[in-house]
Amino acid sequence: MSLEGVKIGWGIAGSFCNYQYVFPQIERIKNLGADIYPIMSYNAASIDTRFGKAENWNQKLREITGREIIQTIQDAEPLGPQLNLDIMIVAPCTGNTLAKLANGITDTPLTMACKAHLRNQRPLVLAIATNDALGANAKNIGLLLNMKNIYFVPFGQDDPFKKPNSMIANFEKIEETLREALKGKQIQPIIE
Repeated sequence: MSLEGVKIGWGIAGSFCNYQYVFPQIERIKNLGADIYPIMSYNAASIDTRFGKAENWNQKLREITGREIIQTIQDAEPLGPQLNLDIMIVAPCTGNTLAKLANGITDTPLTMACKAHLRNQRPLVLAIATNDALGANAKNIGLLLNMKNIYFVPFGQDDPFKKPNSMIANFEKIEETLREALKGKQIQPIIE
């Protein structure tokens, strides 16, 4: 399945250390002809970290996608009824965002965009990056795995000895996951 002309909402949560891996994937998908609509959580859009200044990441995202970033709940709400995205991805998806999605909490532009998108019964892909995937967030991952129209980029432990509860998506598999999710299929295996 071609991604040419596919309307993709690309949500970014505050897993700042993973931006260096995710942003090349955004560019890759854009170069395949996808039409990308960027959405950021409040934290992702505003916090400067040792991994870079927020405005630098925001500018890079605008340059890659050619679009302004959706950064308010008011701007995210129309995604469902008006924009009709073909698919949405959250990459990276933090444990905080996972928990909010699993429990129906809609208090950021990113969670509002996901809610608005899901009401159209279209695929939502999650590329997790959380230090507590095998801890407090295990239940949320389980809930989301069982929800209709939610798909996961394959993920695994990133440092089982120093961070035994931490899991991260294989960002290199975003393209393949998007293609499968557009067909209504979960890429396998989910856990690598």
